[in-house]
Amino acid sequence: MTNNDATNNTTATINGPELIVTRTLSAPRELVFKTWTDPEHLVHWWGPQGFTLTIHAIDVKPGGVWRYTMHGPDGTDYENKISYIEVNRPETLVYSHGDAEEDEQFRVNVTFADRGNQTELTMRSLFKSAEYLEYVVKNYGAVEGAKQTLDRLAEELAKL
Repeated sequence: MTNNDATNNTTATINGPELIVTRTLSAPRELVFKTWTDPEHLVHWWGPQGFTLTIHAIDVKPGGVWRYTMHGPDGTDYENKISYIEVNRPETLVYSHGDAEEDEQFRVNVTFADRGNQTELTMRSLFKSAEYLEYVVKNYGAVEGAKQTLDRLAEELAKL
């Protein structure tokens, strides 16, 4: 399944247990990487539209952990834990995404490809099974949420 949105240059593809989201951003790679890893920027854009963020701790290095709470527009709090596996500034980030109960619900590989004054960002999220990814898409709006998050990233980059 592929879903393209020509207005913002985002594509989302589901291939078995993997969700692949790609977007070209109008900012140099180093700035995109910094905006993706710096808590001063993350609080302004991480998460879908209407969500806010409280960062409890962040240590962007292999073995480091980022703990945060996403606050939904309906008042629901979502505890999150990201455990960094690889950090290759400014090319790639690999991390496990989990919560208080489960260290790894899915694994994410983010690449930041240098395109001059632009950056092609590809986020590959690998879930335990195609069925689990389907559940997350249906019940949590994973595809739309990823697109909205990258929309917010683009808006944050435009301000910088």
